[in-house]
Amino acid sequence: MDYFHIMEYIHIFGIYTMGMNFERIKQKLTILADAAKYDVSCASSGSKRTNDQKGLGDSSGMGICHSYTEDGRCVSLLKILLTNHCIYDCAYCVTRRSNDVQRAAFKIQEVVDLTIHFYRRNYIEGLFLSSGIFKSPDHTMERLVAVAKKLRLEERFNGYIHLKSIPGCSDELMYEAGLYADRLSVNIEIPTVSGLKLLAPEKNHADFTKPMRKVQQEIQKYRNEHKIIRSTPKYAPAGQSTQMIIGATGETDKDIMYSAAHYYTQYQMKRVYYSGYVPISEDARLPSLGSQVPMLRENRLYQTDWLLRFYGFSVQEIVSEEHPNLDMDVDPNLSWALRNLHHFPVDVNTAEKQLLVRVPGLGLKSVHKILHARRFRNLDWDHLKKIGVALSRAKYFLVCASRHHDHKDRQASQIKALILQNSSGKFRSTYSDQLSLFQ
Repeated sequence: MDYFHIMEYIHIFGIYTMGMNFERIKQKLTILADAAKYDVSCASSGSKRTNDQKGLGDSSGMGICHSYTEDGRCVSLLKILLTNHCIYDCAYCVTRRSNDVQRAAFKIQEVVDLTIHFYRRNYIEGLFLSSGIFKSPDHTMERLVAVAKKLRLEERFNGYIHLKSIPGCSDELMYEAGLYADRLSVNIEIPTVSGLKLLAPEKNHADFTKPMRKVQQEIQKYRNEHKIIRSTPKYAPAGQSTQMIIGATGETDKDIMYSAAHYYTQYQMKRVYYSGYVPISEDARLPSLGSQVPMLRENRLYQTDWLLRFYGFSVQEIVSEEHPNLDMDVDPNLSWALRNLHHFPVDVNTAEKQLLVRVPGLGLKSVHKILHARRFRNLDWDHLKKIGVALSRAKYFLVCASRHHDHKDRQASQIKALILQNSSGKFRSTYSDQLSLFQ
Protein backbone atom coordinates (compact mmCIF):
# COMPACT_ATOMS: atom_id res chain seq x y z
CA MET A 1 0.00 0.00 0.00
CA ASP A 2 1.67 3.27 -1.07
CA TYR A 3 0.95 6.61 0.52
CA PHE A 4 -1.34 7.66 -2.35
CA HIS A 5 -3.74 4.85 -1.40
CA ILE A 6 -3.43 5.78 2.27
CA MET A 7 -4.37 9.36 1.46
CA GLU A 8 -7.38 8.14 -0.50
CA TYR A 9 -8.58 6.06 2.45
CA ILE A 10 -8.12 9.00 4.81
CA HIS A 11 -10.18 11.25 2.56
CA ILE A 12 -12.95 8.67 2.34
CA PHE A 13 -13.25 7.82 6.03
CA GLY A 14 -11.45 10.67 7.76
CA ILE A 15 -9.12 10.46 10.74
CA TYR A 16 -11.47 12.26 13.11
CA THR A 17 -12.90 8.90 14.10
CA MET A 18 -9.48 8.08 15.57
CA GLY A 19 -9.43 11.17 17.71
CA MET A 20 -6.57 12.58 15.63
CA ASN A 21 -6.00 15.87 13.87
CA PHE A 22 -6.81 15.19 10.21
CA GLU A 23 -4.35 17.58 8.58
CA ARG A 24 -1.48 16.71 10.91
CA ILE A 25 -1.80 12.95 10.37
CA LYS A 26 -2.28 13.43 6.64
CA GLN A 27 0.95 15.42 6.44
CA LYS A 28 2.90 12.85 8.46
CA LEU A 29 1.63 9.97 6.35
CA THR A 30 2.52 11.82 3.15
CA ILE A 31 6.10 12.29 4.31
CA LEU A 32 6.78 9.05 6.17
CA ALA A 33 4.98 6.61 3.87
CA ASP A 34 6.73 8.13 0.86
CA ALA A 35 10.15 7.88 2.55
CA ALA A 36 9.54 4.20 3.33
CA LYS A 37 9.18 3.22 -0.33
CA TYR A 38 12.95 2.77 -0.71
CA ASP A 39 12.95 -0.16 1.71
CA VAL A 40 12.06 -3.36 -0.17
CA SER A 41 12.99 -5.89 2.51
CA CYS A 42 9.49 -7.09 3.26
CA ALA A 43 7.74 -10.12 1.81
CA SER A 44 5.71 -13.17 2.68
CA SER A 45 5.89 -13.51 6.42
CA GLY A 46 6.12 -17.25 6.94
CA SER A 47 4.70 -16.57 10.40
CA LYS A 48 2.29 -18.93 12.18
CA ARG A 49 0.86 -16.48 14.71
CA THR A 50 -2.82 -17.44 15.02
CA ASN A 51 -5.69 -15.53 16.50
CA ASP A 52 -6.84 -16.58 19.94
CA GLN A 53 -8.99 -15.23 22.78
CA LYS A 54 -10.96 -13.03 20.37
CA GLY A 55 -8.02 -10.78 19.53
CA LEU A 56 -7.47 -8.83 16.32
CA GLY A 57 -5.81 -10.17 13.18
CA ASP A 58 -4.21 -13.41 12.12
CA SER A 59 -0.89 -13.71 10.28
CA SER A 60 -0.92 -17.50 9.83
CA GLY A 61 -0.47 -18.59 6.23
CA MET A 62 -0.50 -15.06 4.82
CA GLY A 63 2.02 -12.96 2.94
CA ILE A 64 2.70 -9.33 3.69
CA CYS A 65 3.35 -6.15 1.70
CA HIS A 66 2.00 -6.79 -1.77
CA SER A 67 2.98 -10.43 -1.63
CA TYR A 68 0.88 -13.22 -3.03
CA THR A 69 -0.49 -16.15 -1.07
CA GLU A 70 -0.69 -19.66 -2.51
CA ASP A 71 -4.27 -19.09 -3.64
CA GLY A 72 -3.30 -15.92 -5.53
CA ARG A 73 -4.50 -13.29 -3.07
CA CYS A 74 -2.52 -10.06 -2.87
CA VAL A 75 -2.08 -8.78 0.67
CA SER A 76 -0.54 -5.60 1.95
CA LEU A 77 0.69 -3.84 5.06
CA LEU A 78 0.97 -0.36 6.44
CA LYS A 79 4.56 0.52 5.51
CA ILE A 80 5.84 3.69 7.15
CA LEU A 81 8.79 5.22 8.95
CA LEU A 82 8.45 6.16 12.60
CA THR A 83 10.47 9.25 11.68
CA ASN A 84 12.70 10.47 8.87
CA HIS A 85 14.94 12.42 11.24
CA CYS A 86 18.40 10.85 11.26
CA ILE A 87 21.70 11.53 13.00
CA TYR A 88 23.71 9.97 10.16
CA ASP A 89 24.69 11.47 6.81
CA CYS A 90 24.88 8.46 4.46
CA ALA A 91 25.37 9.60 0.87
CA TYR A 92 22.79 7.18 -0.62
CA CYS A 93 19.95 7.82 1.87
CA VAL A 94 17.04 10.20 1.31
CA THR A 95 16.67 10.77 5.08
CA ARG A 96 20.34 11.62 5.65
CA ARG A 97 21.11 14.49 8.01
CA SER A 98 22.24 17.00 5.36
CA ASN A 99 19.36 16.41 2.95
CA ASP A 100 16.94 19.30 2.68
CA VAL A 101 13.65 17.41 3.05
CA GLN A 102 10.55 17.96 5.11
CA ARG A 103 10.85 16.09 8.41
CA ALA A 104 8.16 14.41 10.48
CA ALA A 105 7.77 11.91 13.31
CA PHE A 106 4.91 9.77 14.57
CA LYS A 107 4.08 9.36 18.21
CA ILE A 108 3.97 5.75 19.37
CA GLN A 109 0.22 5.82 19.94
CA GLU A 110 -0.41 7.34 16.50
CA VAL A 111 1.22 4.35 14.77
CA VAL A 112 -0.77 1.95 16.96
CA ASP A 113 -4.05 3.72 16.17
CA LEU A 114 -3.34 3.90 12.45
CA THR A 115 -2.52 0.19 12.30
CA ILE A 116 -5.66 -0.87 14.16
CA HIS A 117 -8.00 1.40 12.22
CA PHE A 118 -6.59 0.47 8.83
CA TYR A 119 -6.77 -3.19 9.80
CA ARG A 120 -10.40 -2.89 10.94
CA ARG A 121 -11.25 -1.46 7.52
CA ASN A 122 -9.49 -4.42 5.86
CA TYR A 123 -6.86 -2.30 4.10
CA ILE A 124 -3.87 -4.10 5.62
CA GLU A 125 -2.87 -7.43 7.12
CA GLY A 126 -0.02 -6.04 9.19
CA LEU A 127 2.62 -3.42 9.82
CA PHE A 128 6.10 -2.83 8.41
CA LEU A 129 7.77 -0.24 10.63
CA SER A 130 11.18 1.27 10.01
CA SER A 131 12.77 4.51 11.11
CA GLY A 132 15.54 7.00 10.72
CA ILE A 133 17.92 6.97 13.65
CA PHE A 134 17.29 9.88 16.00
CA LYS A 135 19.12 10.64 19.27
CA SER A 136 20.70 7.17 19.42
CA PRO A 137 20.19 3.61 18.12
CA ASP A 138 18.83 2.46 21.50
CA HIS A 139 16.39 5.36 21.77
CA THR A 140 15.03 4.65 18.28
CA MET A 141 14.80 0.90 18.76
CA GLU A 142 13.07 1.38 22.10
CA ARG A 143 10.28 3.32 20.38
CA LEU A 144 9.91 0.74 17.61
CA VAL A 145 9.59 -2.02 20.20
CA ALA A 146 7.05 0.07 22.13
CA VAL A 147 4.77 0.19 19.06
CA ALA A 148 4.86 -3.59 18.64
CA LYS A 149 4.40 -4.17 22.37
CA LYS A 150 1.33 -1.93 22.53
CA LEU A 151 -0.20 -3.65 19.51
CA ARG A 152 0.32 -7.11 20.96
CA LEU A 153 -0.50 -6.54 24.63
CA GLU A 154 -2.95 -3.64 24.69
CA GLU A 155 -4.74 -4.08 21.35
CA ARG A 156 -4.29 -7.87 21.29
CA PHE A 157 -3.28 -7.57 17.63
CA ASN A 158 -2.26 -10.93 16.09
CA GLY A 159 -1.51 -9.71 12.58
CA TYR A 160 1.93 -9.59 11.04
CA ILE A 161 4.52 -7.14 12.38
CA HIS A 162 7.88 -6.56 10.71
CA LEU A 163 10.28 -4.33 12.63
CA LYS A 164 13.43 -2.85 11.16
CA SER A 165 16.23 -3.42 13.66
CA ILE A 166 18.47 -0.43 14.27
CA PRO A 167 22.22 -1.04 13.79
CA GLY A 168 24.11 -0.55 17.03
CA CYS A 169 21.20 -1.11 19.41
CA SER A 170 21.57 -3.25 22.53
CA ASP A 171 21.06 -7.00 22.72
CA GLU A 172 18.33 -6.50 25.32
CA LEU A 173 16.22 -4.45 22.92
CA MET A 174 16.81 -6.93 20.11
CA TYR A 175 15.59 -9.73 22.34
CA GLU A 176 12.45 -7.81 23.29
CA ALA A 177 11.77 -6.91 19.65
CA GLY A 178 11.75 -10.58 18.69
CA LEU A 179 9.11 -11.36 21.30
CA TYR A 180 6.58 -9.02 19.66
CA ALA A 181 7.58 -8.92 15.98
CA ASP A 182 7.11 -11.73 13.46
CA ARG A 183 10.15 -10.73 11.44
CA LEU A 184 13.19 -8.57 12.15
CA SER A 185 15.57 -7.11 9.60
CA VAL A 186 18.80 -5.15 9.59
CA ASN A 187 19.63 -3.61 6.23
CA ILE A 188 23.30 -4.18 5.51
CA GLU A 189 22.86 -1.36 2.97
CA ILE A 190 26.19 -1.66 1.11
CA PRO A 191 27.47 -5.16 0.22
CA THR A 192 31.11 -4.62 1.20
CA VAL A 193 32.92 -3.04 4.14
CA SER A 194 34.94 -0.77 1.83
CA GLY A 195 31.77 0.50 0.13
CA LEU A 196 30.17 1.28 3.48
CA LYS A 197 33.24 3.24 4.58
CA LEU A 198 33.09 5.26 1.37
CA LEU A 199 29.41 6.23 1.46
CA ALA A 200 28.62 6.01 5.19
CA PRO A 201 31.88 6.67 7.09
CA GLU A 202 29.98 7.35 10.34
CA LYS A 203 28.69 3.77 10.44
CA ASN A 204 30.51 0.65 11.54
CA HIS A 205 29.97 -2.65 9.74
CA ALA A 206 30.01 -4.50 13.08
CA ASP A 207 26.94 -2.54 14.18
CA PHE A 208 24.97 -4.28 11.41
CA THR A 209 26.16 -7.80 12.11
CA LYS A 210 25.81 -7.61 15.91
CA PRO A 211 21.96 -7.52 15.94
CA MET A 212 21.90 -10.15 13.18
CA ARG A 213 23.92 -12.49 15.35
CA LYS A 214 21.70 -11.81 18.37
CA VAL A 215 18.55 -12.64 16.42
CA GLN A 216 20.11 -15.77 14.97
CA GLN A 217 21.16 -16.97 18.43
CA GLU A 218 17.77 -16.24 20.00
CA ILE A 219 15.91 -18.05 17.21
CA GLN A 220 18.08 -21.11 17.71
CA LYS A 221 17.64 -20.87 21.47
CA TYR A 222 13.85 -20.75 21.07
CA ARG A 223 13.87 -23.81 18.81
CA ASN A 224 15.92 -25.80 21.30
CA GLU A 225 13.81 -24.79 24.30
CA HIS A 226 10.53 -25.29 22.46
CA LYS A 227 11.36 -28.98 22.01
CA ILE A 228 11.38 -29.35 25.79
CA ILE A 229 8.89 -26.68 26.92
CA ARG A 230 6.05 -26.24 24.43
CA SER A 231 4.91 -23.00 26.06
CA THR A 232 8.21 -21.20 25.35
CA PRO A 233 7.38 -17.71 23.99
CA LYS A 234 7.86 -17.42 20.24
CA TYR A 235 10.84 -15.43 19.05
CA ALA A 236 10.74 -13.84 15.57
CA PRO A 237 8.80 -16.77 14.07
CA ALA A 238 9.28 -15.46 10.52
CA GLY A 239 13.05 -15.10 10.97
CA GLN A 240 15.15 -12.19 9.78
CA SER A 241 16.08 -10.58 6.47
CA THR A 242 18.40 -7.93 5.11
CA GLN A 243 18.72 -5.62 2.11
CA MET A 244 21.60 -4.44 -0.05
CA ILE A 245 21.73 -1.35 -2.25
CA ILE A 246 22.95 -2.34 -5.71
CA GLY A 247 24.82 0.03 -7.99
CA ALA A 248 25.82 2.75 -5.52
CA THR A 249 29.41 1.51 -5.38
CA GLY A 250 31.68 -0.47 -7.68
CA GLU A 251 31.06 -3.98 -6.33
CA THR A 252 30.89 -6.80 -8.84
CA ASP A 253 28.05 -9.30 -8.86
CA LYS A 254 30.52 -11.74 -7.32
CA ASP A 255 31.07 -9.39 -4.36
CA ILE A 256 27.32 -9.01 -3.89
CA MET A 257 26.42 -12.69 -4.10
CA TYR A 258 29.33 -13.82 -1.93
CA SER A 259 28.09 -11.39 0.72
CA ALA A 260 24.54 -12.72 0.35
CA ALA A 261 25.74 -16.33 0.65
CA HIS A 262 27.62 -15.36 3.82
CA TYR A 263 24.49 -13.94 5.43
CA TYR A 264 22.44 -16.98 4.46
CA THR A 265 24.91 -19.45 5.94
CA GLN A 266 26.19 -17.50 8.96
CA TYR A 267 22.97 -15.78 10.08
CA GLN A 268 20.29 -18.08 8.62
CA MET A 269 18.58 -15.24 6.77
CA LYS A 270 15.14 -15.94 5.37
CA ARG A 271 15.74 -13.49 2.53
CA VAL A 272 18.36 -11.16 1.18
CA TYR A 273 16.85 -8.33 -0.87
CA TYR A 274 18.61 -6.45 -3.65
CA SER A 275 17.52 -2.86 -4.17
CA GLY A 276 18.66 -1.00 -7.27
CA TYR A 277 20.31 2.29 -6.35
CA VAL A 278 17.91 5.20 -6.77
CA PRO A 279 19.67 8.50 -7.59
CA ILE A 280 18.25 10.85 -4.96
CA SER A 281 21.04 13.35 -4.46
CA GLU A 282 24.16 14.90 -5.90
CA ASP A 283 27.34 13.58 -4.33
CA ALA A 284 30.78 13.10 -5.86
CA ARG A 285 30.97 9.64 -4.27
CA LEU A 286 27.83 8.39 -6.02
CA PRO A 287 27.57 7.12 -9.61
CA SER A 288 25.93 9.29 -12.23
CA LEU A 289 22.91 7.29 -13.43
CA GLY A 290 20.56 10.11 -14.32
CA SER A 291 17.08 8.93 -13.36
CA GLN A 292 17.82 5.29 -14.12
CA VAL A 293 17.76 2.36 -11.74
CA PRO A 294 19.73 -0.86 -12.50
CA MET A 295 16.57 -2.99 -12.69
CA LEU A 296 17.91 -5.68 -15.03
CA ARG A 297 20.94 -6.24 -12.82
CA GLU A 298 18.64 -6.39 -9.80
CA ASN A 299 16.53 -9.01 -11.58
CA ARG A 300 19.58 -11.15 -12.39
CA LEU A 301 20.68 -11.04 -8.75
CA TYR A 302 17.27 -12.23 -7.59
CA GLN A 303 17.44 -15.08 -10.12
CA THR A 304 20.86 -16.05 -8.78
CA ASP A 305 19.54 -15.87 -5.23
CA TRP A 306 16.73 -18.24 -6.22
CA LEU A 307 19.22 -20.74 -7.67
CA LEU A 308 21.22 -20.69 -4.44
CA ARG A 309 18.22 -21.21 -2.18
CA PHE A 310 16.15 -23.72 -4.16
CA TYR A 311 18.15 -25.30 -6.99
CA GLY A 312 21.23 -26.55 -5.17
CA PHE A 313 23.76 -24.24 -6.83
CA SER A 314 26.75 -22.95 -4.94
CA VAL A 315 27.68 -19.31 -5.35
CA GLN A 316 31.09 -20.30 -6.75
CA GLU A 317 29.41 -22.06 -9.68
CA ILE A 318 27.57 -18.94 -10.81
CA VAL A 319 30.06 -16.12 -10.17
CA SER A 320 33.83 -16.48 -9.82
CA GLU A 321 37.11 -14.73 -10.52
CA GLU A 322 36.78 -15.73 -14.18
CA HIS A 323 33.13 -14.61 -14.34
CA PRO A 324 32.71 -11.84 -11.72
CA ASN A 325 29.56 -10.39 -13.28
CA LEU A 326 26.31 -11.98 -14.40
CA ASP A 327 25.35 -12.16 -18.05
CA MET A 328 22.71 -9.51 -18.75
CA ASP A 329 21.54 -11.27 -21.93
CA VAL A 330 20.45 -14.56 -20.36
CA ASP A 331 19.43 -15.81 -16.93
CA PRO A 332 22.09 -17.25 -14.56
CA ASN A 333 20.92 -20.85 -15.00
CA LEU A 334 21.32 -20.70 -18.77
CA SER A 335 24.61 -18.87 -18.41
CA TRP A 336 25.95 -21.65 -16.16
CA ALA A 337 24.76 -24.35 -18.56
CA LEU A 338 26.47 -22.67 -21.52
CA ARG A 339 29.74 -22.63 -19.57
CA ASN A 340 29.34 -26.29 -18.60
CA LEU A 341 28.20 -28.03 -21.76
CA HIS A 342 30.18 -31.13 -20.76
CA HIS A 343 27.28 -31.98 -18.40
CA PHE A 344 24.78 -32.06 -21.27
CA PRO A 345 22.68 -33.38 -22.87
CA VAL A 346 20.99 -35.37 -20.11
CA ASP A 347 18.36 -38.05 -20.58
CA VAL A 348 15.08 -36.81 -19.15
CA ASN A 349 13.99 -40.40 -18.49
CA THR A 350 17.00 -41.44 -16.40
CA ALA A 351 18.76 -38.34 -15.04
CA GLU A 352 18.70 -37.67 -11.29
CA LYS A 353 16.73 -34.78 -9.88
CA GLN A 354 19.87 -32.84 -8.93
CA LEU A 355 20.87 -32.68 -12.60
CA LEU A 356 17.39 -32.13 -14.04
CA VAL A 357 16.86 -28.96 -11.98
CA ARG A 358 19.99 -27.52 -13.61
CA VAL A 359 18.61 -27.87 -17.13
CA PRO A 360 17.57 -24.44 -18.50
CA GLY A 361 13.83 -24.38 -19.05
CA LEU A 362 13.03 -26.86 -16.27
CA GLY A 363 11.52 -25.42 -13.11
CA LEU A 364 11.01 -27.25 -9.84
CA LYS A 365 7.38 -28.01 -10.64
CA SER A 366 8.28 -29.34 -14.08
CA VAL A 367 10.99 -31.57 -12.60
CA HIS A 368 8.52 -32.92 -10.05
CA LYS A 369 6.04 -33.74 -12.83
CA ILE A 370 8.77 -35.40 -14.90
CA LEU A 371 9.90 -37.60 -12.01
CA HIS A 372 6.32 -38.66 -11.39
CA ALA A 373 5.38 -39.22 -15.05
CA ARG A 374 8.45 -41.20 -16.09
CA ARG A 375 7.56 -43.91 -13.56
CA PHE A 376 4.79 -44.97 -15.93
CA ARG A 377 6.30 -44.42 -19.39
CA ASN A 378 9.23 -42.96 -21.28
CA LEU A 379 8.69 -39.28 -22.02
CA ASP A 380 9.03 -37.66 -25.43
CA TRP A 381 8.92 -34.05 -26.61
CA ASP A 382 5.12 -33.94 -26.70
CA HIS A 383 4.94 -35.13 -23.10
CA LEU A 384 7.46 -32.50 -22.01
CA LYS A 385 5.53 -29.79 -23.82
CA LYS A 386 2.32 -30.79 -22.03
CA ILE A 387 4.14 -30.80 -18.71
CA GLY A 388 5.09 -27.18 -19.31
CA VAL A 389 8.79 -27.43 -20.11
CA ALA A 390 10.23 -24.41 -21.94
CA LEU A 391 11.49 -26.41 -24.90
CA SER A 392 12.87 -23.34 -26.66
CA ARG A 393 15.72 -23.57 -24.13
CA ALA A 394 15.58 -27.09 -22.75
CA LYS A 395 15.80 -28.89 -26.12
CA TYR A 396 19.49 -28.01 -26.43
CA PHE A 397 20.28 -29.74 -23.14
CA LEU A 398 17.96 -32.79 -23.14
CA VAL A 399 17.39 -36.10 -24.88
CA CYS A 400 14.17 -38.06 -24.56
CA ALA A 401 12.23 -40.99 -26.03
CA SER A 402 11.83 -39.48 -29.47
CA ARG A 403 13.19 -40.14 -32.94
CA HIS A 404 13.39 -36.45 -33.63
CA HIS A 405 16.63 -35.22 -32.10
CA ASP A 406 18.50 -32.09 -33.02
CA HIS A 407 21.75 -32.42 -31.14
CA LYS A 408 24.25 -30.93 -33.50
CA ASP A 409 27.70 -30.24 -32.16
CA ARG A 410 27.08 -26.58 -31.38
CA GLN A 411 29.26 -24.16 -29.49
CA ALA A 412 27.93 -22.26 -26.48
CA SER A 413 27.84 -19.03 -28.46
CA GLN A 414 25.69 -20.67 -31.15
CA ILE A 415 23.20 -22.06 -28.62
CA LYS A 416 22.99 -18.68 -26.90
CA ALA A 417 22.31 -16.92 -30.21
CA LEU A 418 19.58 -19.41 -31.14
CA ILE A 419 17.87 -19.06 -27.76
CA LEU A 420 17.98 -15.26 -27.88
CA GLN A 421 16.67 -15.31 -31.43
CA ASN A 422 13.70 -17.45 -30.43
CA SER A 423 13.08 -15.79 -27.06
CA SER A 424 10.05 -13.66 -26.35
CA GLY A 425 10.31 -10.23 -27.88
CA LYS A 426 8.31 -8.87 -24.96
CA PHE A 427 11.04 -9.71 -22.41
CA ARG A 428 13.85 -8.48 -24.62
CA SER A 429 12.15 -5.16 -25.36
CA THR A 430 11.27 -4.68 -21.69
CA TYR A 431 14.92 -4.53 -20.69
CA SER A 432 16.50 -3.30 -23.92
CA ASP A 433 16.36 0.23 -22.54
CA GLN A 434 16.93 0.81 -18.86
CA LEU A 435 13.75 1.74 -17.03
CA SER A 436 13.22 4.54 -14.56
CA LEU A 437 11.69 3.39 -11.29
CA PHE A 438 10.45 6.75 -9.98
CA GLN A 439 9.27 9.41 -12.43
